[in-house]
Amino acid sequence: MAADAQKSKGEPKNLVDQDEIWKVHVNAEFESAKAWSNKWGFLAEFYNEVLQQSKKLTEEIEKVEVPKHLKTSPPTPLEQYIKIGPSPPVPRTSQAFIGWRSSVAHLQLERFGRVNHGRKSFSEELG
Repeated sequence: MAADAQKSKGEPKNLVDQDEIWKVHVNAEFESAKAWSNKWGFLAEFYNEVLQQSKKLTEEIEKVEVPKHLKTSPPTPLEQYIKIGPSPPVPRTSQAFIGWRSSVAHLQLERFGRVNHGRKSFSEELG
């Protein structure tokens, strides 16, 4: 707690103590790296076994011939289906800019005409 207070107040730090703490951390990392293979080495062996099995399976899958009716054809270019024409000129004023593309017939979002919903009363339909 007192060490945290020293750091926050901006008081001088003990560089020798910090160096010793760093050495302890480095030695702990070094020792744990040495002991890892004894404690957890079986995981590496298991991973290698799984990797070899997956390589065998991928080789077997590559040998299998895909039936003709399941093969896919190469994709056709988008330009064949989507045609992009030139845009109309950009309006000079900001007021004309609002909806400027919708004023041109072939750029409108309503491809099939305006949507007209009849004004009917539910009670009139039931009579």
